[in-house]
Amino acid sequence: MEQVTPLCPYFGECGGCTAQHISYTTQVENKKNVVVNALKKNNIEYDKEIQLFTGNEYNYRNRMDFIFSFQGPALRKKDKFNKFVPIKRCEISNEKINSLLKEVSDWFEAEKNYMKDGATSSLDTFDINKFTGCLKYVVIRAPENSDSTTISFVLNSNSLKLAEHTEQIKKFSEICSAKNVVIAKVDRTTDESISRDCFAVKGSTSMEESLNGKKIIYSSQSFFQNNMKMAEKMISYCRDAVKKYADKYTVLVDLYGGSGTFGISLADLFYKCYIIDNDTLNINCAKENIAANKIINTEATCADATSLSINFSDAVVITDPPRSGMNQKAIKKLLQLMPKAIIYISCNPQELAKELKFFKKHYTLESISVFDLFPQTTHIEAVAELRRR
Repeated sequence: MEQVTPLCPYFGECGGCTAQHISYTTQVENKKNVVVNALKKNNIEYDKEIQLFTGNEYNYRNRMDFIFSFQGPALRKKDKFNKFVPIKRCEISNEKINSLLKEVSDWFEAEKNYMKDGATSSLDTFDINKFTGCLKYVVIRAPENSDSTTISFVLNSNSLKLAEHTEQIKKFSEICSAKNVVIAKVDRTTDESISRDCFAVKGSTSMEESLNGKKIIYSSQSFFQNNMKMAEKMISYCRDAVKKYADKYTVLVDLYGGSGTFGISLADLFYKCYIIDNDTLNINCAKENIAANKIINTEATCADATSLSINFSDAVVITDPPRSGMNQKAIKKLLQLMPKAIIYISCNPQELAKELKFFKKHYTLESISVFDLFPQTTHIEAVAELRRR
């Protein structure tokens, strides 16, 4: 294993990155081998070369979730849930995030110094062991292709100092360069960094990104791809994969579709496109995106993956489930409806390989590719193309 000098001074102490000491060539080969071994373990036959897609090794993330420690914005220590490493910059984040992180850190430091001078600071950081305090997280999101930078302050909804912190954050929003500043509230026992209980003190709770020429609107409080350049590569790859199945009678189903990124990007190849997700916020964004991009053959529906009723014999399905994968009812439903092709996008190759077992009787694994959306970490994104036999 070829070793290199880590770029980040926090590496080894901070738990955010785990592979900066390994050459990037070795990192991506290791990730490819993880997929190969997962397929073998689950008796999935695949004798072709696994394609590998890479991008920037550093400065690629457009979202970072920082914990508010007593010393300022921090990340968790390696293998320690309740220990933190205060940081001034993150090497895998884009520079817009690092600039905004400095603004938040300077604000926090100024308040701390103000408190030292004998006054009382209203900044009350959350104590993860006692479940007390107000400031839990600061989430910084900085899209690659738009100016809708957003800072979300995640507060303990049980705190008695919510009003004070809201006023402090409003004052900060007046001097910070972020387009949007949002306050989100979560229960003190909940370790979450997004919330539907939110409001903007500056700008909006919504964000925008341009993705392969499509305008994508999404909520600051929902999931969106963290590596935009690699997301664009993945969409282009999926576009090439589905072209061979698309004709004037074929429909596309974007399952676990979120705000509609894949469906909207590929809809022009198909007779009809259906974006399906069980989250109302995501579907509302998908509907906005359909309208914003003037797409006339696409519908967005809030529904569970198990409630599909579309005639799938002439359909192509793109499924992008959470890390836990598709549930058994959703898999059973797909096998009943038998679309002519399935493009399965997975952030968990082990779960992907387990689920491919259920499809191998009726589907051929045409291709599988690895996209390195998260260099310097062990996280892997894989895309499998299944063709009906």
